[in-house]
Amino acid sequence: QEQLVESGGGSVQAGQSLKLSCEDSGYTDSSACVAWFRQAPGSQREGVAAIYVGDGSTDYADSVKGRFTISRDHVKNTLYLQMDSLKPEDTATYYCATDGRRLRGRCPLVPRYNNWGQGTQVTVSS
Repeated sequence: QEQLVESGGGSVQAGQSLKLSCEDSGYTDSSACVAWFRQAPGSQREGVAAIYVGDGSTDYADSVKGRFTISRDHVKNTLYLQMDSLKPEDTATYYCATDGRRLRGRCPLVPRYNNWGQGTQVTVSS
């Protein structure tokens, strides 16, 4: 059974950086989307960034554009999220997700993915 294991979360001050990793024990085919989501207490899970395995094209939520970078190492089958210039409103549990499919040619930033990790906490203080 495929397992996704996130790591790299922690507590930082505003303006600092963190890099999240998600190790995928399963096989990810080239037609799949993989993504990062986050969920703050009392809020819905929201898409942060997604990447299309086939060509590496990316999509970002407006709230993180220019600050976060999603990438994937296909050899290690590991997904990354580099988070720079962190803000207190970025505080949430971050989840990686795999086995999504493109909608109208774009990787979705809605939780239409079949596999999910257990989450890693990111806390940003002001």
